[in-house]
Amino acid sequence: MTLLIVEDEERVASFLQKGLRGHGYDVAWARCGRDALRRAERPDVSFVILDLGLPDLDGLDVLEGLRARGSTVPVLVLSARGGVHDKVKGLDLGADDYLGKPFAFSELVARVRANLRPRAGAPDTLLRAGGICIDVVRREVTFGGREVCLSAREFFLLKEFVTHPRQILSRPELLHVVWGTTFDPGTNVVDVYVGYLRRKLGERVIETVRGAGYRLRIDSQAGTTK
Repeated sequence: MTLLIVEDEERVASFLQKGLRGHGYDVAWARCGRDALRRAERPDVSFVILDLGLPDLDGLDVLEGLRARGSTVPVLVLSARGGVHDKVKGLDLGADDYLGKPFAFSELVARVRANLRPRAGAPDTLLRAGGICIDVVRREVTFGGREVCLSAREFFLLKEFVTHPRQILSRPELLHVVWGTTFDPGTNVVDVYVGYLRRKLGERVIETVRGAGYRLRIDSQAGTTK
């Protein structure tokens, strides 16, 4: 789970990064609107803290652009423009929360926690298939009753397999969804990361379908590790 800070002032961004990392969050930083639009759609970004006074785009345009692209990532607007008109406009454009500057850091952290908390009636945050259980909010994985430690990229790759059990997922498809890039026939990054998952979960868990891609095995033998 990565929090993306969109803030052009380096001093403010550094303060937020240090504080949020101290609370156990992975944090990334974008200092302009165009970079924010690109990075906010990465699969590891789970929350966006958005300033409005950016050097290239207005923060509200960034917010509107994200929602127009279908992004549902929670966005907290953090801005010196704290008037009622700005708050109403931000919330109407799709912000999940709005906090004016100056702010108490403890309140910011509490708002981040609240917006990341599963809401009543929301879809189940646990994914299960083939003996694997994924908590998509806590980013925790268990397999055969034991906890498995995965990197962020390994986690999102495994999530794709568990979300689509028995379905063949091609290398171009996985590269697009997990890495956010178009397929390069010269790269073997998908194969490398499938290898990482096999080392941690067992060789039989992810099956190679020759000429087509990979799929998660769902049978009584899949949970056997070597």
